[in-house]
Amino acid sequence: MSVADTGIAEITHRRIWRIAGPIVLSNATVPLLGAVDTGVVGQMGAAAPIGAVGLGAIILTTVYWIFGFLRMGTSGLAAQAQGAGDMAERSAILLRALVVAGVAGLALILLQLPLVAAAFAIAPAGPEVEALARDYVAIRIWGAPATIALYAITGWLLAVERAQGMMAVQLWINAVNVILDLWFVLGLGWGVGGVAAATLIAEWTGVVLGLWLCREAFGPVLRAALARLWDAAALRVMAVVNRDIMIRSVVLQLSFTTFIFLGAREGDVTLAANQVLMQFLGITAYALDGFAFAAETLVGQAVGLRRPAMVRQATRLALIWGFAGAGALGLVFALAGGPLIDLMTTAPDVRAEARTFLPWVAVSPLLGTAAWTWDGVYIGATLTRLMRNLMLASVAIYAVALAVLVPAFGNHGLWAALSVLNIARSILMTRHARAAVEKAT
Repeated sequence: MSVADTGIAEITHRRIWRIAGPIVLSNATVPLLGAVDTGVVGQMGAAAPIGAVGLGAIILTTVYWIFGFLRMGTSGLAAQAQGAGDMAERSAILLRALVVAGVAGLALILLQLPLVAAAFAIAPAGPEVEALARDYVAIRIWGAPATIALYAITGWLLAVERAQGMMAVQLWINAVNVILDLWFVLGLGWGVGGVAAATLIAEWTGVVLGLWLCREAFGPVLRAALARLWDAAALRVMAVVNRDIMIRSVVLQLSFTTFIFLGAREGDVTLAANQVLMQFLGITAYALDGFAFAAETLVGQAVGLRRPAMVRQATRLALIWGFAGAGALGLVFALAGGPLIDLMTTAPDVRAEARTFLPWVAVSPLLGTAAWTWDGVYIGATLTRLMRNLMLASVAIYAVALAVLVPAFGNHGLWAALSVLNIARSILMTRHARAAVEKAT
């Protein structure tokens, strides 16, 4: 099948930006939302509420990102179906992912008590932080089915190059969340519970909008898609791809969770400072992920078309723009990091502590952008087993760095170890990049 037969255009800078542009804009608002959460509770003038929101959010993020494979697996598989011109299978992939999301979300609600107990047994936060974080988690857990379903929805929209639809969903969720944050916390005085309630409502309304934007999947091809829903071969492929991505995602998220928990051992002020600085890393990752997402779509479609040259072109352009964005973000953090910290907290001790570790954040975009972009390439090519194995190797290096650097240098060692993780991932994934081109032959 030729490129012209599928209606899929050649890969250019313009096409990269047509996909990445809306995603860069919308994804950048995701950590900004975390910054608003932090900033709103930061107006309370104490470290405990900031630490509680950060700790509660990282616990839920850890649990939810176990199911992050739904976004990545749905994106890679649906993009390949799109490239191959199989519209019925493209719809069936979304339906299977939504079934998984519903079952997983209900299971998390039913298992919330042991999950929360296990999380706080690991997290050595102070009594006030822990009590507030428990309240936060107890409210937000009811959004589990919505949160997981959004992974499937956004993955499918990405695969079919509906970047503007992804942006609409994300901006809607963020706008609702910010408005309710301000109302619930500053207006009604609900504190940490108000932040959780705002997120809960925003996520459920986002699912409704997302399903409407995916309505093409439920159109004329729905009958054929339903007939394939339980296809054994397709289910096996989905299971293998998602299993590998899940393992990779769990290991990566545990790495970030370990970072937060080890920071908590340095005291509530350091925990709060790290939480503030993690918002900068979130802005970086989500913004630069726009180019990784473009690589997912374009590499996946190229594999479906069996076009190795298109894989190489998509990879090259995504890396070029990824590094350009990383340099710009690093410069912003270096020059404006201090004032940005002050916007997020009024606590003097947290402000001072965050400034101490700001240089690590300023260099982080350039250290991590290659790894984030390669993630998109590997996902688009569904090289999930290789991606999983390289992640395990990188985290093993990270564990050694933690063991050596944290006892010697405290929180500086913690940030240095996180940098080692990004560098290890970038080097290992670059060395095995040829596999994506071979997948398209």
